[in-house]
Amino acid sequence: MIKYLLKKEFKQILRNPFLPKMIFIFPFMVLMVFPWAASYEIKNLNISVIDNDHSTFSRQLTQKIISSNYFKLTDVSPDYNKALKSIERNESDIILEIPADFEKNLVNRQGGKVMISANAVNGMKGGIGMTYLVSIVMDFNMDVIQKMLPAKAGTGATPTIQIDSQYRFNPNLNYRVFMVPALMVMILTLLCGFLPAISIVFEKELGTMEQINVSPVPKITFILAKLIPFWIIGIMVISIGFLIAWLVYGLIPAGYFSTIYLFAAIYILTVSGLGIVISNYAATLQQAMFIVFFFILVFIMLSGLYTPIDSMPEWAKWIAAFNPLKHFMSVMRSVYLKGSNPIQLIKELAALIGFALFFNIWAVISYRKKN
Repeated sequence: MIKYLLKKEFKQILRNPFLPKMIFIFPFMVLMVFPWAASYEIKNLNISVIDNDHSTFSRQLTQKIISSNYFKLTDVSPDYNKALKSIERNESDIILEIPADFEKNLVNRQGGKVMISANAVNGMKGGIGMTYLVSIVMDFNMDVIQKMLPAKAGTGATPTIQIDSQYRFNPNLNYRVFMVPALMVMILTLLCGFLPAISIVFEKELGTMEQINVSPVPKITFILAKLIPFWIIGIMVISIGFLIAWLVYGLIPAGYFSTIYLFAAIYILTVSGLGIVISNYAATLQQAMFIVFFFILVFIMLSGLYTPIDSMPEWAKWIAAFNPLKHFMSVMRSVYLKGSNPIQLIKELAALIGFALFFNIWAVISYRKKN
């Protein structure tokens, strides 16, 4: 019996003028656009400089900031009030004020002070811009100490602390390595999780579900017939994601593809089961879309896609623990960046298996046939 139900499901999917295009176009568009747009790396910050010293050192500091490729000099003001107006007009993001006697104090080893004011309407942009600028000023300070000032008497060089930094698993701090695996999870969630909910409710409105309801098809057979096509679609979609990640970004998992496919197979069953549960309770397409929209917001905000789970308050961490998206996203990033294996990801594996059983049993129980 399930053979004929699967044949019916695949025919219905292929006859849909929208769904086959979504399977191929949606992953391509998301992975081509989002990794470039959704980035914590901030560039082209507009800076206003107030140079009260007009010395060699102040000009060198300004030039070093501009040549960093993170800042654009958009305003040179004679005083702080005029520079502040450039921020109010959204022409500048950060103000750097260099005081008078800046060079003199450095040469006399009295220390130099600069004032940095950041526009914090966008707190993230202001904070990261401030961090970039402070780093550049500190680097300039080290250049002054090492190259421009005379060495300490009796020694060959000015004593300094040298720091060798290592960034494990992502040595180049490439944000796309972090985002692309997470976006694959988002694609699977939308196509294999919430699309079944909408498509099944659409069948209800068309009246085709009534033919199934009056047939002798067992509930578990009906649920399996709905799960298997989207399970196959999900495996195809994540394979397309692997191909795009390799061709466009040169990303290959540090671990094994088999590990990802194992977790993906369980995750697809989890979100597809949730989609069927939503369809069982939604009477109209509008209801289903509102419920889907609610779960999308909750899943994204508590998944760790943009903000780390560890930075959230304790109550949010508890809620995130019941978010399947969070667990599979952690798996994808661990396999891609660290090369983790199923043994190292045993907690996520157990959580996803539990979610898959829970949602699919719920889907079978909540589906009610009308004879």
